[in-house]
Amino acid sequence: MESSAAPTLDMVAARAGVGRGTVSRVINGSSQVSQRAREAVNRAIAELGYVPNQAARTLVTRRTDTVALVISESADRLWGEPYFAGVIRGISKQLDEAGLRLMLTMASSRQERERLEPYLLGKHVDGALLISLHGDDPMPAHLRDSGLPIVLCGAPVTGLEVPYVDSDNRGGAREAVRYLVAQGRTRIATITGPQDMSVGRDRLAGYRETLRTAGIAEDPALIVAGDFSEASGLAATRELLDAVPDVDAVFAASDPMAFGAIRALRERDRRVPEDVAVIGFDDSTMAGHMVPALTTVHQPVEAMGREMARLLVAAIRGGPPDPPTTILPTRLVVRASA
Repeated sequence: MESSAAPTLDMVAARAGVGRGTVSRVINGSSQVSQRAREAVNRAIAELGYVPNQAARTLVTRRTDTVALVISESADRLWGEPYFAGVIRGISKQLDEAGLRLMLTMASSRQERERLEPYLLGKHVDGALLISLHGDDPMPAHLRDSGLPIVLCGAPVTGLEVPYVDSDNRGGAREAVRYLVAQGRTRIATITGPQDMSVGRDRLAGYRETLRTAGIAEDPALIVAGDFSEASGLAATRELLDAVPDVDAVFAASDPMAFGAIRALRERDRRVPEDVAVIGFDDSTMAGHMVPALTTVHQPVEAMGREMARLLVAAIRGGPPDPPTTILPTRLVVRASA
């Protein structure tokens, strides 16, 4: 009667005609094995259906082959905004090519981050990617100081020296507002992103810089706060129209906020773009399907995810990140809304 017991390392060694140590070296990726032995071991593993014990392998290699992706937002934001899907897609593709697994975790509150941090510091992952950090979150500094390789999506607002990947947020905002100025718009509003995030600060700075260059006085009433969500864009635009009825353009710091702005303008019977031009930031999948189609700043979110993962894999494998910081270019995509 054939045994149903799971195949063991010794069984693989016997089938391959090599020693147990040779099998272990092949499984752990050692180069100190002949090609002939490697092929024999891999063939035996396939024939027997052997699955290596990950815990034992970790003890030998001191690596888990797992990377944590920490997103400091709620599940609703994660699954509701296309930006995150694009970044995660890029990360997943790059890690898959490197033979690493991705562990996705959300930590939207201080308590959740405090519970997660000991796990990350406990050698359960080989590195961490952090997205959507707010304010002076201490987690990046704690992880860096522990020696765990990390890469951030977006520059840290605290000036912490860690590798990060970002898009040219300030330059993209400048290009959007310059376009509106060139179209003859003079009452140009902006719906900002959160000001405890570098992305929100940079896009607002680009808006302000362009107005100054164009000789247009900044009006505080034309700057309204949002949090990148469609709901915040809707609420901000309603507030804006109440305060500044003669607004003739809106630069929203994200596509979802631009979608909300267009909804609010329709409520007030304002035509887009005839009465009020609208520009977003992201160039998300939905931007081209809106009515009117959204003019927006394209940022290469999937490429951002790939670059984050590439930098982290290099650090995990012992090489310095080269370069430690990557800023990817943006470009304005002109459609019907402006």
